[in-house]
Amino acid sequence: MSVDKIQVLLVEDEPAQREVLAYNLEAEGYAVRSADNGEEAMILIDEAAPDLIILDWMMPLLSGIEVCRRVKTRTDTKDIPVIMLSARSEEVDAVRGLDTGADDYIVKPYNLRELMARVRTQLRRVRPAASGAMLTFEDIMLNAETHRVIRSEHEIKLGPTEYRLLATLMEKPGRVYSRDQLLDTVWGRDIYVDTRTVDVHIARLRKALAGGGGTDPIRTVRGSGYALG
Repeated sequence: MSVDKIQVLLVEDEPAQREVLAYNLEAEGYAVRSADNGEEAMILIDEAAPDLIILDWMMPLLSGIEVCRRVKTRTDTKDIPVIMLSARSEEVDAVRGLDTGADDYIVKPYNLRELMARVRTQLRRVRPAASGAMLTFEDIMLNAETHRVIRSEHEIKLGPTEYRLLATLMEKPGRVYSRDQLLDTVWGRDIYVDTRTVDVHIARLRKALAGGGGTDPIRTVRGSGYALG
């Protein structure tokens, strides 16, 4: 299903609910890290920003509302989707949660299938390739469901790593990715790979994309990393 495993941070202080949610998220193919309070959640976010946060409102040490506020006011985490869970069912509470920056608000008790559908909806917005979408950039088309790449009507044969690199770059054309960011996204946060490995695979990707005579769509940003376009 995914280009690389999607990272979900689950913040829930009730052990039974946390266990059930983590089980269902992992069954969907997501990598799950869990926290049982807001302070621990912020530590995990600082260690490695997740792709999506599922956040309970009422928690010890630091409330979900405060965690959401901090996430959404930081430039490095503001784009992470936050789904807030709450036993508060009044409209004013939902409005407060959304005004704090939450991307979705779900009242407890919730339907697990509905929650998983909302997770997929949020991920399609920020990780389209990981959700099986068709991505296009100029004359390049990437079908994330079939893992086929077409350029000017010719299929491009890519190795698994080059495919994941291209999918990452095509998700956000113009965005500059540092080598460390590409390592985290393409190789994984728990795998040690030298940053020079990124340059090797970028060179292979460039060669494959230019094989039919096309121009090089990948831009090297001196001192920073790489971007598409």
